[in-house]
Amino acid sequence: MLEEIRMQAHEAARELLETAHLKEGNLVVIGCSSSEISNHRIGSYSSGEIGQEVFSAIYEVFHEKGIYVAAQCCEHLNRALILEREAAERYGYEPVNVVPQLKAGGSLATAAYHTLSQPVAVEWIKAHAGIDIGDTLIGMHLRAVAVPVRIKTQYIGSAHVVAARTRAKFIGGTRACYDDSIV
Repeated sequence: MLEEIRMQAHEAARELLETAHLKEGNLVVIGCSSSEISNHRIGSYSSGEIGQEVFSAIYEVFHEKGIYVAAQCCEHLNRALILEREAAERYGYEPVNVVPQLKAGGSLATAAYHTLSQPVAVEWIKAHAGIDIGDTLIGMHLRAVAVPVRIKTQYIGSAHVVAARTRAKFIGGTRACYDDSIV
């Protein structure tokens, strides 16, 4: 089961990477319920093993392309995020002091904290894209205009998967012209 979960997570990340127009240095937010993946109600059945498999698979895809990954903590840590110190500094996000655990932070954030070379927690980000595994509500961590990305991977284990990218706002009205290369 863990190998299948890892393959599904890897595929979802690969599909988002291919369709979201991401560039080196961009930031991707990942929300994940290991409970939902294992067919339990969100927040009721945290699994460190599932969190580690999902984070490792997704991190591998994005890290190879120089894209930062932020792991969203669960509601017990107010959905704070774990990311590399370098990313927090690059984007001006102020670190806060918390160490995620399975029951306070969640399995994905705990895996991120123990995998990243210099992990820090921050209270908010504005990511360029994201993957929500198990309806964890990552929208608060995306830039202002989020666009759904339809990927073939609709489930990881039993958890529903939704992906999104962001784009620049269109402003100006009917006389305005737009640059299609940044849509």
